[in-house]
Amino acid sequence: MSAAGTSGAGTSGAQASDRLAEARELLAATPVVDGHNDLPWALREHCGYDLDKLDIAGDLSASLHTDLARLRAGGVGAQFWSVYVPGRLTGDHAVSATLEQIDAVDRLVERYAADLAPALTADAMETARKEGRIASLKGAEGGHSINNSLATLRALHTLGVRYMTLTHNENNDWADSATDDPRHDGLTAFGREVVREMNRCGMLVDLSHVAASTMRDALDTSVAPVIFSHSSSRAVCDHPRNIPDEILERLPANGGVAMATFVPKFILPAAVEWTNRADENMRAHGFHHLATTPDAMAVHRAFEAENPRPLATAATVADHLDHMREVAGIDHIGIGGDYDGTAFTPAGLDDVAGYPNLIAELLVRGWSPADLAKLTWSNAVRVLRDAESVAREQQALRGASIATIAGFDA
Repeated sequence: MSAAGTSGAGTSGAQASDRLAEARELLAATPVVDGHNDLPWALREHCGYDLDKLDIAGDLSASLHTDLARLRAGGVGAQFWSVYVPGRLTGDHAVSATLEQIDAVDRLVERYAADLAPALTADAMETARKEGRIASLKGAEGGHSINNSLATLRALHTLGVRYMTLTHNENNDWADSATDDPRHDGLTAFGREVVREMNRCGMLVDLSHVAASTMRDALDTSVAPVIFSHSSSRAVCDHPRNIPDEILERLPANGGVAMATFVPKFILPAAVEWTNRADENMRAHGFHHLATTPDAMAVHRAFEAENPRPLATAATVADHLDHMREVAGIDHIGIGGDYDGTAFTPAGLDDVAGYPNLIAELLVRGWSPADLAKLTWSNAVRVLRDAESVAREQQALRGASIATIAGFDA
């Protein structure tokens, strides 16, 4: 654990527990907009999208991080549901799997309409909050989902996708990932056209998972605010999935928002080496290292029993938010937990009911209610509204792009 993380956990943990009532009161007024939750893929892996087998109206704490009661307990007012597909799915297979993910979210929202509200706009998010429902938005995780087709990109937007992460863990044909060997030195010419078309559609450009070179190219290209749907500070924990300070410093000029994630291997230095060994153990047992099925988790738990896991806490996440606020400013930070997309979570942030513990920790550190309202709600709503405004301007200037990757990158 970093020095900052040790200090935060040691000096404020007990005090934070005393601020929980205040934290819950704040979240009742300005709830959390969470940038990234992988429940749709978890439903695919656990039950083949059979919502009768895993009913989120019931208690799913034994198998998932997410259900309706815990979303309510956590003060979640809006959720970007990830319509993720892994990089091993390419071409038409990636597109069809993304459509299945979109369908899963739509069926969730339809089935649980008393609790979940479809949201395509910032105004719809505000309406859902007034109605006491959880605004439900979609985010595609990985540009491979469009199969190098701008028409497919537009189709995803029509189906309600409001951000796309330019890569996942692997490079694609037009953008470099943070966790793959460099192939393009950032974005290709076609990759820049993807960003421009996202601006024209009103789809947020998500820079989580991408290489720093891709971040720079996207910021140079985008005329709309960008987001990081689930990434923390590289200065606090030196992991390639995190955001360098040089990029955080550019967010005020761009208007974007960086949403801190809770994944221990991205936020706690001591967890990085442990997770590498845990991943190797998963592969040795025939599982993908990101698998969270019951059988995969049994392998994880057995490894953890023999190799105690370094524990991140709410204070660890708060260390990242303190730094990100210092570098980017209070108007440019948010929260993206990555629940149900990670095998492990910090103590106190075990599942989606944990957000009050983070808010209580920040209260102890002197964050004001006005600042916390920006972190949890206002910044994320504003960035989508700004993207909508840019889209109207761009649509008045030009029509849909029919560019191809062959035409741009030959």
